[in-house]
Amino acid sequence: MKNNKEIEIQPVITEKTYDMANALNKYTFLVSRAVNKIEAGKVLEKKYKVKVESINSIVSPGKLKRDWKSNKKRRNSDMLKMVFTLKKGDKIDEFLKS
Repeated sequence: MKNNKEIEIQPVITEKTYDMANALNKYTFLVSRAVNKIEAGKVLEKKYKVKVESINSIVSPGKLKRDWKSNKKRRNSDMLKMVFTLKKGDKIDEFLKS
């Protein structure tokens, strides 16, 4: 893991992810596209003091935006949605509060 970049993980809390967290012990987070699975797993383990068993990742494409005055189109940056499966018995309280 490179020291010069700060990795930010943002929890995705929806009905579906809430159910996955309670039933399957799988937690979903958004990370930037430049982060790989290993780096994200280490950050999650350090931040929440849990043990990650497996990681699945999905690329969430950025939305297309249009400037109505100049009619120019631009795209927001892509985000990476990662689903972390934790060791049995480990929990992240941030998901279970909402």
